[in-house]
Amino acid sequence: MYVSEQEVRAALTYEKLIPAIRQALIDYSAGLVNQPPRMILRAGNAEGHRNGWFAVMPVVAGDVMGVKTVTFYAGNDELGLHTHMAMVELLNRATGEPLAVMDGRLITEMRTAAVSAAAFSGIAPLHFSSPPASFGIIGSGVQARAHITALRHVWPEMHEIRISSRNAANAKRLAEEVNALAVSAEEAAGVDVVLVATTSPIPVLKGCWLKPDALVIAVGASGASLRELDDEAMVSSYVIAEGRSCIERESGDVLLSGAKVQAEIGEILADPGAATIPRDQRIVFKTVGMAIEDVTAARLVWQSRQATSGK
Repeated sequence: MYVSEQEVRAALTYEKLIPAIRQALIDYSAGLVNQPPRMILRAGNAEGHRNGWFAVMPVVAGDVMGVKTVTFYAGNDELGLHTHMAMVELLNRATGEPLAVMDGRLITEMRTAAVSAAAFSGIAPLHFSSPPASFGIIGSGVQARAHITALRHVWPEMHEIRISSRNAANAKRLAEEVNALAVSAEEAAGVDVVLVATTSPIPVLKGCWLKPDALVIAVGASGASLRELDDEAMVSSYVIAEGRSCIERESGDVLLSGAKVQAEIGEILADPGAATIPRDQRIVFKTVGMAIEDVTAARLVWQSRQATSGK
């Protein structure tokens, strides 16, 4: 069975994806997921930021197995193409039978935002004394838009949105779409919750711009030599990882700043009462993306199509 992006879009909803991702993160932290490190190969197609990469991400979890193959070409933006493209293969764990092959671009988009939404719902009540209301975004691409949609499912108090981008026209266009303000990066950072979702290889968020108790959700800069946050933003914050070993291996924000991961989100979601999240310190939730998230989303798509076909 091949499932196109259009079919994925019809089958996958945040209402189902966010709670499924939440449970997947809990299972990962509980050691119930067999997920080796992703293998990344440089494409060698060009020099500098135009040099793309190809990654293979396998995982075994629950009743399924799967593998995502994904490419990232930062230069595609200039060509009017998606920077990320992917395919996901889903298999029956009991028999090894292939269940489906599906386009993974939208799955990657939605699961990334769903992870942030699940993390926000676990962190915010423990960190803020009252619900936060302002949301700043640095970046105006696919993830900026997806995060607004996903976070609205778990954050009804979100009222003010500020958007900054190196491409001012893109920031203005997105701001008009979602009833937000297009502002400078410093203005976008001076709010309760800040999303950093860019392809920049160097810091675009400075710690001196942040509120003392800001929550930063950092989803870009996947790579040991790339970073979106400067040293001050990282070392002044309590760092929560999507997956501790993944972040400590693949996040330049952590590796290049010397910041230490102090908690894993699945641990917090599983037992909020045992979490020691500070109220008087900044929080950075850092993600690089994990295969368990892709397979969780792909399983939902497959289940939806099975139900629709009556099988």
